Amino acid sequence: MPPDTPLDPRTVRMILISIAMLLLLASLDQTIVSTALPTIVADLGGVEHLSWVVTSYFLASTVVAPLYGKLGDLYGRRNTIFVSVTLFLLGSVLCGLAQSMTGLILARAVQGLGGGGLFVLALSVVGEVIPPRERGKVQGVFAAVFSLSSVLGPLIGGWFVDAFSWHWIFYINLPVGLIALGTFAASFKPTGRRVSHKIDWAGAAFLTIALAALTLFTSLGGRSFAWTSPQAIALAAAAIVATLAFLYAESKAQEPILPLSLFRLNVFWVTSVVGFIAGAAMFGTITFLPVYLQIARGVTPTVSGLMLVPMTLGILTASTLCGRYMRRTGRYGRLPKLGTATLMVGMLLLTQLQADSPALYIYVSIALVGLGMGCIFPVVTTSVQSAVPREQLGTATASGIMFRQIGGALAVAFFGAVFAARLGLDMTTGPLSPETVATMPEAARLAIGGQVSHALHPIFWIAAALALTGLAFSFALREIPLFKAGQAKPA
Repeated sequence: MPPDTPLDPRTVRMILISIAMLLLLASLDQTIVSTALPTIVADLGGVEHLSWVVTSYFLASTVVAPLYGKLGDLYGRRNTIFVSVTLFLLGSVLCGLAQSMTGLILARAVQGLGGGGLFVLALSVVGEVIPPRERGKVQGVFAAVFSLSSVLGPLIGGWFVDAFSWHWIFYINLPVGLIALGTFAASFKPTGRRVSHKIDWAGAAFLTIALAALTLFTSLGGRSFAWTSPQAIALAAAAIVATLAFLYAESKAQEPILPLSLFRLNVFWVTSVVGFIAGAAMFGTITFLPVYLQIARGVTPTVSGLMLVPMTLGILTASTLCGRYMRRTGRYGRLPKLGTATLMVGMLLLTQLQADSPALYIYVSIALVGLGMGCIFPVVTTSVQSAVPREQLGTATASGIMFRQIGGALAVAFFGAVFAARLGLDMTTGPLSPETVATMPEAARLAIGGQVSHALHPIFWIAAALALTGLAFSFALREIPLFKAGQAKPA
């Protein structure tokens, strides 16, 4: 196909359907595991490594995401998507076959290596097949896909655990992924377009080392080894040295993963901080609330997924209203303040959770968390895109997503360490699953529920403190009216 030949509408629809399915797979895998975690830990053991089932996926996908965009330019987006999906599905098979917590964590990392490319490449393909004036509608469809995944993930994960086994939350990726890949291969033909790039391998390597060392330090320090032990000091030193090396590499790279010039833009660095905090709050909450619901309250995985719906509805409601507000007024400055303040209130309410807290209290608390995040997420992307030069639009958008992912990865690792330390690994009941808790006498269930609630309180206190920090930073945000930023004035 000649590079500039327009595609017929039917072909474009098939491409978009296949891309939406692939995006649904990648986004589902960020949430589907949460409601299955208590059962996975009961089956494989290793409650102290619970958070790594989530963190390993985040770390791998975060580091490789910036590279996929340039690899797509070099070798073609069609070929690179094949590689990305193949890695993702291979990781899914390995996850389903895992017989140990270590094996599952490594398999999740393989999944992340593939999943990290799906987000970047999907948006790049849209840029090739959709005219600029029509891309806003498509982004709205993809936003709906992400919202749908945040609802379906916990529900599907809980249902598979109850109806089949936790292994099927990974096996289900195979038929869906293969259908999507087949549809994409049949509709998106090679374009022959290639762009010469200098891939920032040094930056990617140093970023990987820095994130891995910092995550290991936060998750293992103070529990697996003392904070002042040689292991902790070595990890901290590695994180610092790798970060400095990353900054140096970025200052010299022709096409850096993270252009340091972006940090001279107020909108970029402020929204990066706020996005980091929102990612930490979102994924920390989604990961550990199912543990509270299933172990402390004794509900089934499916019911725990249903009980998380108020948070999803909060995100959907707030993000929709904020999107309309920005479109109508061209302004966004007050939204991060409103979002971080609401998020803080929700987290403060969660610090008071007990095993016998009323269900309405739980719903109100997590709905406020969702409303807060729904006010933040649209601003983080839209404001940055309004502030950066057009030639840096893709890089700045990817960098903003990267900070949110890093926040989620580090928070889940650190929260997991705090939870394991507070819970105590000497529980005489052995690994706990919802089924085990349900068979216990009432007194034993209440005791365990109290212990789990007590272990989770510091997580929500920390998240509330992060939200307060985000609120403080949001006052430093300089607003650039959206219709004066080189984009079309909102209708």
